[in-house]
Parts: sequence; C-alpha cells; structure tokens
Amino acid sequence: MKTLSVSLAVLGTLLAFSGDVPEVDGYPAGDEMEVDAGSNLAERAAAAIHGVMGESVTPGLDPEDENAVIEEYCVRCHNERRLRGNLSLEDFDAAVPHADPVVAEKMIVKLRAGMMPPPGVSRPAGDTLQMLVESLEERIDEEAARNPNPGGRSFQRLNQAEYARSVQALLGLDIDPAAFLPLDTKSANFDNIADVQMLSPTLLDSYMNAAATISRLAVGDPEAAASSTTYTNPGYASQWERVEGAPYGTRGGLSVTHNFIADGEYEFRLAFEHTTTGGFYGGVTPGERIEVSIDGERVALLEMDRWMSVADPNGVNMRTEPIFVTAGPHRVTAAFLKQAEGPVPDVLSPHDWSLADRQVGVSGYGITAYAHLKDLVVAGPTDVKGVSETPTRRLIFFCRPTTPEEERPCAAEIIDRLGPKAFRRPLEAADRDALLRFYDLGRQEGGFEVGVRTAIEAMLASPDFIFRMEEAPDDVQVGENYRISDVDLAARLSYFLWGLPPDDELLQLAAEGDLSDDDVLRGQVERMLDDRRSEALATRFAAQWLRLDDLDKVHPDRLLFPDYHQQLADDLRRETELFFASMVQNDASIFDLYSADYSYMNERVANHYGVDGVVGEDFRRVDYVDPGRRGILAHASVLTLTSHAGRTSPVLRGK
Repeated sequence: MKTLSVSLAVLGTLLAFSGDVPEVDGYPAGDEMEVDAGSNLAERAAAAIHGVMGESVTPGLDPEDENAVIEEYCVRCHNERRLRGNLSLEDFDAAVPHADPVVAEKMIVKLRAGMMPPPGVSRPAGDTLQMLVESLEERIDEEAARNPNPGGRSFQRLNQAEYARSVQALLGLDIDPAAFLPLDTKSANFDNIADVQMLSPTLLDSYMNAAATISRLAVGDPEAAASSTTYTNPGYASQWERVEGAPYGTRGGLSVTHNFIADGEYEFRLAFEHTTTGGFYGGVTPGERIEVSIDGERVALLEMDRWMSVADPNGVNMRTEPIFVTAGPHRVTAAFLKQAEGPVPDVLSPHDWSLADRQVGVSGYGITAYAHLKDLVVAGPTDVKGVSETPTRRLIFFCRPTTPEEERPCAAEIIDRLGPKAFRRPLEAADRDALLRFYDLGRQEGGFEVGVRTAIEAMLASPDFIFRMEEAPDDVQVGENYRISDVDLAARLSYFLWGLPPDDELLQLAAEGDLSDDDVLRGQVERMLDDRRSEALATRFAAQWLRLDDLDKVHPDRLLFPDYHQQLADDLRRETELFFASMVQNDASIFDLYSADYSYMNERVANHYGVDGVVGEDFRRVDYVDPGRRGILAHASVLTLTSHAGRTSPVLRGK
C-alpha cells in the first residue's frame, strides 16, 4: 500500500507540474529508452516513478500512446515488408482491437507470455506492455458484452445415431442406421460437428432408400418379396458365456432384434468360423447342439457335425426348416446349448471363453477354443399370410376407418399426430396438404395402409426430418445477430441433452413461445437432466469424448489376457457410461471424474477387478476397496484404450 501511495504521489506531482524530465538511469540490461522533453506523458511518468521507487510501474495508456508503443516496438518487425510471423500490424488500431479480434488475441497471448518483443530486442519501460495487454483485453471484452457474437449456424443434418433415435421416437421402431447410411465424418471424435458433415448425392440416395425401407417395416408389407439380412458376430465374442438376450442355459452364439416385415415363413442360416484347412475352428464335442429361438422360445435345435468342412456342398453352415413368424420386432437367437458344468474338454489350461484368434485356437498353446458362430442370416418371407398387429402399427393406426369416406380424415389425423414429431415443430397448412397428397398417391396404388405408408415415407425423406432446419426472422440482415426461435431452441436442447427430438411438453412450450423465458428454460433443462433420457450425455457425449467406441477395435494379446472378450469389453464400456450418467443425474462435482471412490459393476466387471460380493448381470453402485483406484482414470475401459496389445503405454496415457 505504501508503494502504491508513493507512486500515485509522484504521478500526481508530474501531472500537476508537467515539464522536462531528465534521463533516468538504471533500466534493466537490454532496454534502451531515453526520456526527454519530447517524450509523451505516460513515458515520462513511468521513467520518473522508476527513478524514484526503483520499480517498474507504469500508469494507464491512452489508445494514441498504445499505438505509438506498437509502432515503435512491434511494427518494425510486423510490417508489410518484413511480415515476421506472417503478421502485419501496420493497420492495427489499439482503440478498436475488436475490429481484428484474431490479431488482437494473438498479440495478447504473446505479450502476456513475455514472448514479444523477443529477448535481446529493446522493450518499453516498466509495465507498459502489461497495461497494453490489459487495455486490449478490456476493450475486446467490453465490445463482446455489447455485441455478443454467437457465430454462424452451419448447415446440419442428423447423424447416424440421431437418425436412429429420431425414427425410434417417431415410430417406436429400432433400426440399425449403419444398414442404411454411410459412416459419419468425425471431428475430434465427435460425429455431430456440423462443419465437417458431408453432403453428397450418395448420402441423399441413402436417406431416400432408408425412408422407403423403414416405412415398409413400420406399416408392414403383405406383398413383401423374400430377402435376407446378415448379422455378424464379433470375432472375439465369448462362446462360453451367455450373450445378452439369449435364453438361460445357452452359451455363445448371437442374439439380435430383427424386424419382420410380414407374417410368413422365414429360414435361419448359421455360418461358423473355419480353419484354413476347411474344418471347424475350435473344437466340436460329441453331442454339440445349437438352438434357434424367437423371443426366448425354441423353434429349432440343430445337431452339429464335427466333420463338416468347407469342401461340403453346404460348407461349414447349417440352416433351419422354414419357420412361421409374425410381423414386427422379435428377438432372434442362435446359441449353443450349455452342457453340464465341469472342466472344459482341453484341461491343459481351461478358460471359460472362446478364442477367435485362429492361430492360437488351432495350434493350441494349452488353450481351449470352441466352435464359433460367425453369421446369423434371416431369410424370407415366403408364403406370406398378411401383416399382424405390431407395437409400431398400433402407434400409427390409432384410428381405424370403417368406410371409404372415413379413410382420408383418419389419414389426416395420423399426419397431424406424427407430423409435428417428425418435423420437430407445429405443422403448417402447406405441410399437411403436401403429406395428404402423398397419402392420396399411395392410396390410389394400394389402399388406405399403403397411402399412410407413403405419407410416412414422405415424412422420413423430408428435409425437415433429415436436416435440423433453423430459420432466421424475415427482417434480419446478413451478419446481424438475432434470437433463435423457441422451436429451434427446443430442438437444440433435446438433441444435446437427450440425443432425441423434443418431446410433447417441450414442443408445446416452444409453440406457445414460452421456452425462451429464463425461468421456464431453466426448469426444462432441470427436468430433462432428471429424465432417464439424459443418459444420452453418457452414451453419446462421454462415450465419444473418452473414445469408448474404439473398444471394439482394441484386441489385447490373447495369451497374456485370455479372459478378455467382447462381452467383458461391452460391460467395461457400460461401467463408464453409467458412472458418467450418475454424475449428471446427481449433479456431482467435476472433480469426481478423477477422484470418485465408487463405480458401477455387474458380476463380470467385479470379477475382472477382483471385487467380491457382486452377483448377477445387473449393474449396481460399488464402493472401491482399493484406495489406489479412483475415478475414470482407473476404469478398465480407459486403461484398455490407452494401452498396447501386450503392455501399457505411458505415451497414450499421457495424451
């Protein structure tokens, strides 16, 4: 305080009696500065204070003086002729740094770090550079507060995950978006960055084909032609443990949810991994059988022939007889029957899993390998009997016309219910009329249901569904800031927090213009975070931030880590997702990411960590016993991703 008082006294004296100031000695080595009658007041004040106090303290500079400092100490290198660092400051005006904020921010960083002027080059006296930095920052911040720049809104479309979740929210139909759409372009591992999203004729074709196929799956097609869908098993999935969705008493195999397009007969084909010599990969014990079930009910039991070979007419493949299945989503499982518990056939080094590494599995190394299901193919339908009621059909056809006169009004009701959900905004008259015209076209072709199916196809193919459309007010000039509409705000909010379109409550508030109210908006954010759908922040944001998707690409050394397999990798990923989701739900401190003394485990994960007392497949919160295990940095998912196949990697873990 004493130093400040003396400094102010000296400065006040100079301001009161401004006159010639003699040269001041004692500047640090490398500084060259002369103070004379021609010096500006700030320099004279700085020199005098330095001389009196022996310290470098400089009062504030006005823009004219700041420009003089920049001219003398910066422009001599950063000019149009020399252009050091590919930067010219000849036209830079310290009074309006926001006119070129990129250059101003670059100057602030360099000056604050003491990197400019470079060592050995003369510098201004005292705290002149510090005050220049503070002045630039203050003016930029003031301008940003007066005229905030929210940036531009890049053209954005739904990515694969958003597309699938939007279809599910609209029709209650689970789809695999990878079966319809190409891979998303990523930036920093995030797939929802609008600036890098590509748009091509091929992609638009994919959206159109997806709309046609999904609408047929949703409504059903009694005239469907036979086709086939192939589901491929990951190469390192355990063939000893029960897979999720499979009946108890089975092991390995593959379990999927398949959308059957019509009531009819379907054939299920199984393909197995084989060795380079053509036989079964792994071993097939006498009496080995594989079961095909639908919704947990056995529909076929196939005896496996251990001598099958790729040289046989059917190769290393098996198939069922045609089996009648009703339309709609059904759980289809092909899994090996689990025989009596006991030692596995190879007792040299038994493990409860199946290697997919052919070299290890075939040559032995004392490790047991089992027959490995590679593909499950669903082929059909044949002998179609019609289309049964499905959950999706019940959602769509909430009205049922009994006469031809009732058909179009019923179709209009269906459009009025589905349209706002598909377009994420209230339907306008033009939207409704256009969709009804598509209905009319379909009805002429095949009746009421085909008309509704055509209208749904038009919704799914519409730019209002595929793209996250946002409109600027009519009276806004190019480059002018404006408040986004409540409807656009609802879509941004729901896709960020839920990865889904807005629900009815959010759409209603947006349509009434209430969502932009601060209290209402805060209340909706809190409601959405409390909703279980906010788990999308874990399964989408956190998973991409931590690159959990890459767990499918990591294959630890089979000999060093024989108990690592697909099911364990899936559970390790789920552990991290549940941990992050719990932090969101409980509004936990961000420091818990790295210091939490708990996690979420099922029996498989607990066994992996050596934690006792956890039984069953359901995840639950478990407190760590090991004091050295804390937060996500101790999660096996993160540790696996930051390791090589046979060892840890300080480089990967240090990134």
